[in-house]
Amino acid sequence: MADDGQQRESALAGSRAAHALLLADLSTLTDDQARSASALPGWSVGHVLTHIARNGDSYTRMMTAAMNGECVTQYDGGIERRAADIEAGAPRPAAELVADVAGSIARLERTWERMTPLAWRGHGLNAAGQTWPCEAMPFHRWREVTVHHTDLDLGYSVAQWPVDYVERELAIGLRGLAERLTVDGRRRTLAWLLGRGEQPGGLELAPWQSRPNHYLC
Repeated sequence: MADDGQQRESALAGSRAAHALLLADLSTLTDDQARSASALPGWSVGHVLTHIARNGDSYTRMMTAAMNGECVTQYDGGIERRAADIEAGAPRPAAELVADVAGSIARLERTWERMTPLAWRGHGLNAAGQTWPCEAMPFHRWREVTVHHTDLDLGYSVAQWPVDYVERELAIGLRGLAERLTVDGRRRTLAWLLGRGEQPGGLELAPWQSRPNHYLC
């Protein structure tokens, strides 16, 4: 199994590739597309892009603090400020939205280059108030950009998710599957896995966001 440093470097490479792909796909974004509905209920494409930008800045904030031996919250002003910033930024023209995303990506990638071994052992507090190791942040950023790129509903699909991302994310998801299933769902799933039942259908899962390690923020 890869050590923490190898896992981190893999996630950093994945995040950088996800950033590049997102920016390439945004190069032709129009104002009409920016105002259109995304795949997330109640959010336009502008909402999702503003969120991606502020999320990138939140990692820059926590990692910069870690380099100074400090621990700060992910968003200055907490979850309320996060929501207000997204609402305020969503109606902007496409060019402004794309420039914001690009700027936040550049700041974050510069911060990654400045991180020291000691800083990587630091942590911040995520939007749910939970301790968040800096070592884990590159993978969470990879998840944020990959999943929300799909949420933009502009052509990037699940079928395009990188194999290395899928393998790592699927292992995490499967580890938490049992606690998201009902008792009956666990029983039917286990019977299927043991060759003692049909492939289960109609399973009910608790919301994905309810699991702290799966937080999209």
